[in-house]
Order: sequence, then structure tokens, then C-alpha cells
Amino acid sequence: MDRSPDTGDLVMALARRVRRATLDALAEWDVTPSQSRALRVVAAGGDGMRPSTLAEVLRIAPRSATEVVDALEDRGWVRRSPDPADRRATLLTLTDEGRGLVARVDVARREASQRALAVLSPAQRRTLHDILTVVVGEDQ
Repeated sequence: MDRSPDTGDLVMALARRVRRATLDALAEWDVTPSQSRALRVVAAGGDGMRPSTLAEVLRIAPRSATEVVDALEDRGWVRRSPDPADRRATLLTLTDEGRGLVARVDVARREASQRALAVLSPAQRRTLHDILTVVVGEDQ
């Protein structure tokens, strides 16, 4: 009987390895993974994003998004401002400090992934990337 892990187990083990390395990198800036993801989403929003949109993208309740934004604002990474199109609404934008943090976190995440995949040749990394792109799909 073959006791080697199946492909799904191996994918999960790789994801855990990359996540641990990323968590270690995030500790340097005292930012949680959920805060990091929220910052990246706000950064992708460009000129501003409503908290309700952040909640949708993160797939969390609007109340939870408010708590995340409160924490990001307290840290000086995000600012709230009135939405010029709807004065009742608020827009979220990154502060300069928030943009700098997103850039540093992105580098740390990329380096963590590269370290985990360093055992592969460049051709193997390209093949893995191509396979994962098909499996994960374009919605990621």
C-alpha cells in the first residue's frame, strides 16, 4: 500500500509552509495576516474604497470590516474620508505609511514563496505556476 501523501496533502503542506514564513515576516511590522490582506485590498482600490466593498472582497460581515478598518486607522495605515459622490458614505485610502507597509509586506510574501520553492528549477517553478493558475482559476 502506497503511504505517500496525495497531491492535495502536498499542496496544503506547501501552503502551510509559505503561510508560516509569511507570518514570521509580518511579525517584524506587528501586522496580522487579516490586516495585511485588508491593506492589499484597499491598495487595489486606488482612489478609495467603501468599507462595504472591503467587506465583500474579504468575504466578511460589514461589522467585522468596520473593526478591521478601525484597527488599520488606529495604526495610521488607512484613513477614512467622505465619499464625494455620496456624503453619507466613507472612502478608505492608504496613508503614506500604509502604502509603504503594503510594499514591504508584498516583498516579504514574495520572498517567503521564493524560499519555499527554491528547491525547484526555474522550469519546474514555471510549470507549477501554470498548473496552479489553471487549478485556482482566474478569480484569484
